[in-house]
Amino acid sequence: MNAATPLVAPPERMFVPVPVEQLDPKQYILIKGARVHNLKNLDVAIPRNQLVVITGLSGSGKSSLAFDTLFAEGQRMYVESLSSYARQFLGRMEKPEVDYIRGVSPAIAIEQKVSTRNPRSTVGTSTEIYDYLKLLFARIGTTYSPVSGGEVKKDTVTDVVNYVQSFADGQRVMVLAPLTAGQYQATAGRTLPEELKVLLQKGFTRVVVDGELHYIESILEPNADSSPNPSSENPAAYFILIDREVVKKDAEGNPDEDTQFRLSDSVQTAFFEGAGVCVVETPGVEKRRFSDKFELDGITFEEPSANLFTFNNPYGACKRCEGFGKVLGIDEELVFPDKQRSVYQGAIAPWGTEKMSEWQKPLVKHATRFDFPIHRPYKDLTEAQKRLLWTGNEFFGGLDEFFRHVEAQLHKVQYRVMLSRYRGRTVCPECRGTRLRKDAAYVKIVGQSISDLVLMPIDELKAFFHDLRLPDHQAKIARRILLEIANRLNYLDRVGLGYLTLNRLANSLSGGEYQRIKLATSLGSALVGSMYILDEPSIGLHPRDTQKLISVLEMLRDLGNTVIVVEHEEEVMRAADQLIDIGPEAGSQGGQLVFQGRLKGEERHGDRGTENGKASAGVGLAEQNSREGENQTGTAPDALAPVSGPGGGRPFISHTLNFLDGTDRIEIPAVRRRWTHFIEVKGA
Repeated sequence: MNAATPLVAPPERMFVPVPVEQLDPKQYILIKGARVHNLKNLDVAIPRNQLVVITGLSGSGKSSLAFDTLFAEGQRMYVESLSSYARQFLGRMEKPEVDYIRGVSPAIAIEQKVSTRNPRSTVGTSTEIYDYLKLLFARIGTTYSPVSGGEVKKDTVTDVVNYVQSFADGQRVMVLAPLTAGQYQATAGRTLPEELKVLLQKGFTRVVVDGELHYIESILEPNADSSPNPSSENPAAYFILIDREVVKKDAEGNPDEDTQFRLSDSVQTAFFEGAGVCVVETPGVEKRRFSDKFELDGITFEEPSANLFTFNNPYGACKRCEGFGKVLGIDEELVFPDKQRSVYQGAIAPWGTEKMSEWQKPLVKHATRFDFPIHRPYKDLTEAQKRLLWTGNEFFGGLDEFFRHVEAQLHKVQYRVMLSRYRGRTVCPECRGTRLRKDAAYVKIVGQSISDLVLMPIDELKAFFHDLRLPDHQAKIARRILLEIANRLNYLDRVGLGYLTLNRLANSLSGGEYQRIKLATSLGSALVGSMYILDEPSIGLHPRDTQKLISVLEMLRDLGNTVIVVEHEEEVMRAADQLIDIGPEAGSQGGQLVFQGRLKGEERHGDRGTENGKASAGVGLAEQNSREGENQTGTAPDALAPVSGPGGGRPFISHTLNFLDGTDRIEIPAVRRRWTHFIEVKGA
């Protein structure tokens, strides 16, 4: 560690320490006489709305001060503010052993432990990003048919009227409704003549059959009219004539208003009588079908809604895995245990026995016919080649067929034993582990479904939304939702979690990852006036990302919160507005305030209220009393302790400061010892 700028103040900047009792609780969080665990009647004043780092040796009392004293009192005060009815469900919370704590803000503790065991909780749900994604796809998602790839949409009365008005002035059109789709067709199983009589009673007089117009009365009573009866007895060939119109336009080419109103009424009636289907026929031009149902290619689709994309709801959950993303099936890792082997060398484990090798022989014999590399290691095969081993082709039966054969023989014990060897929890093939019903993936935004997005790493997902360009109408609808998603993705990336996916299970995260997720969620919630207490958020974080974490902590502070961090990381200490060192040693030799102040030097950036952006001089806020057992003197965070005495010019010994200013250091050895014994891990 390089020597830092001296941390103590010059003699001319000395001030007299101020007792805790004389400080304003509106500006400081005041702790008087803390005696939790090994704390020795500790007095400390923590300035509000600053980034405060509590440091010291392991076991010196840092967590006792931050969590067991400060957070415990904040939590107790919150519970006491609830009604007596609500408190009976929460249990009694004991007051920490302390004279008093004043100026406590609502406390939020973010510790290094995964507090959820819910098998449905994911990174997306924990950070609330998934909730916004559901809204986004429900509002502006476009459904595409898996058959033709065409856009699925409902036709409205306006769509039909606009279609008719697109024809030239004077064009004749007929508005029809299919008879077999009528709302009353299925009731009581009426025959065709009975259905035609019902139409007469409803006021309809004509039908179109095979392109020809017929009066209903002439069909029911052939002798009453000279027109011939329609040859077709199939009700599907019958269309009810709702109306006949002539397209009318004024001199400027605008639609005639009266004709437009009449046409709208006719189309609405056609949709009703045709159970959602309306047919517009222009004689000699074309015949077009409209539907106000959400369907295409003969498939009726679910309209996008928030529930369609909710895997915690039976409506949106995958029917095969029931919203868990995993199913009990054939585990590929067990089928191909050694991926260094080729198919010829026995990479397919279930086909390794003498009897089951009969399944592999056709593959080896005919491999040249479909250009399959049987001598290439399994790990080097393409995805298509790996998939072929499961599906098979006309030359050999694949693994899917093999396991179906085994399942058909489960009445024999040897087959039950064999199947158990290769069963395991596998990713659901229907939802790809995203837990959503299959048709939720038909809804897309710019070619991506919600299933595609939750499987993307967060850094790629952030880039996707950054580059997203939508039509003006959709952009206006989604503006607020996209802002919330982008902010939360940005926070996750800034705390070094860009490699995670939103589909990652929360209970599979490490303690450090989960803590930083909660930190990013807190930033997304934009609370103010709160007290955040974090337990070593840099744990498990690469040094490259430490500055990103610091910027997130500073952002949380700048929102108007007091951020208290228990930390050992040097960069976080140097970025602190206040550094509190608890010690001087661990255990019974700790529990005292040995230093509180700010670091001075060029390495600090972004400090508020300082000249030229530099921090004020380091300050010691507690003196070590020479008389053993005497209590410490409470001091204000801007007071200065005397600088003469042991410990590098200070009246106390602070191991932290000795390393920060270069008094102590751990030298890098010039020559490292050679190692001879080791533990080797292969194929983990």
